[in-house]
Amino acid sequence: MAYTPTRADRFSFGLWTVGYAGTDPFGGPTRRALDVVDAVEHLAELGAYGITFHDDDLFPFGSTPQERQKQIDRLTQALADTGLIVPMVTTNLFSAPVFKDGGFTSNDRSVRRFALRKVLRNIDLAAELGASTFVMWGGREGAEYDWSKSIQLALERYREAVNLLTEYVTDKGYPIRFAIEPKPNEPRGDILLPTVGHALAFIDTLEHPDLVGVNPEVGHEQMAGLNYAAGIAQALYHGKLYHIDLNGQRGIKYDQDLVFGHGDLVNAFALVDLLENGGPDGGPAYTGPRHFDYKPSRTEDATGVWESARANMRNYLILAEKARAFRADPEVQEALASARVTELAQPTLGPAEDVHALLGDRSAFEDFDADAYFNGRGFGFVRLQQLATEHLLGVR
Repeated sequence: MAYTPTRADRFSFGLWTVGYAGTDPFGGPTRRALDVVDAVEHLAELGAYGITFHDDDLFPFGSTPQERQKQIDRLTQALADTGLIVPMVTTNLFSAPVFKDGGFTSNDRSVRRFALRKVLRNIDLAAELGASTFVMWGGREGAEYDWSKSIQLALERYREAVNLLTEYVTDKGYPIRFAIEPKPNEPRGDILLPTVGHALAFIDTLEHPDLVGVNPEVGHEQMAGLNYAAGIAQALYHGKLYHIDLNGQRGIKYDQDLVFGHGDLVNAFALVDLLENGGPDGGPAYTGPRHFDYKPSRTEDATGVWESARANMRNYLILAEKARAFRADPEVQEALASARVTELAQPTLGPAEDVHALLGDRSAFEDFDADAYFNGRGFGFVRLQQLATEHLLGVR
């Protein structure tokens, strides 16, 4: 297999990814700024199907209406010329000094109102370009000091903002859903809604929870020491996986934004298997864009930028092929059965069984041989994991 991406693979990239010029807290840019038309054309040549952006990626913060419209027109023409689409749009509420204490949850009420207006304008643009998802990453929605912010009031202001935005798209008839992107820290010391679980709990409090899901990112979950594939499985379980950000991360440290597969490769394999093949019973689990939110290393030149973009897609396709082989392997299917993985699909209670019937079943407790599990009745999880590892290593 050539591992050449096509539009059918639904790979998309943020303009801020390939456009990353190499700046970090300790050094300035190492590459020239990338023009939006160049980004669209190169990604189209590589086989991507979509491009995403923050408003400030497309037109700098503070642009005049004329400057803003000029960039929108250039993007629209590039999309028409290449056939790329814009599946997702987001808003930058974290770079400009005005957002130093956040946008939706700033202690300064006037900043919160400005942030809402900025987002509302960008929602209109998202609808104009045909985007179906609007991602919200609250990178500055947090604090460094325990007494600097009332977390309960901040969450209430966050809720107020999201409620207003969902009401707006409903009133406008825009076919747009929102996806919250969790992250535990960086740039703030502690960020609100730090994990998938926190975001899911918050969504349940909203006035239009059906319009709000999550956009988990590999590095963000792994920064908190969590299993990304497990987080994605929970988002799918709740029907809330509205978008996904793929990259690579090496353990609990700063957000590395490596190429997908250049971090925890075993977990990346498990993730692709889940996305492409669903649970043990099969079936597609996720049909949305495979979106890459990474940063080309500041060590790379312009050629390296496009090599890194290609590497993201190639690694995903390689892992997808290995996942298909893994699922089709008869020994794997036998190991899954031996490990009773599929037995988890069987309800613990029988048909029409209630608590009284369970209490009356002596085989469930009084006659149950718990001692048989000492030095016996192993589950074979290690064997199953070894089979996955051998498929990943290409020896099966």
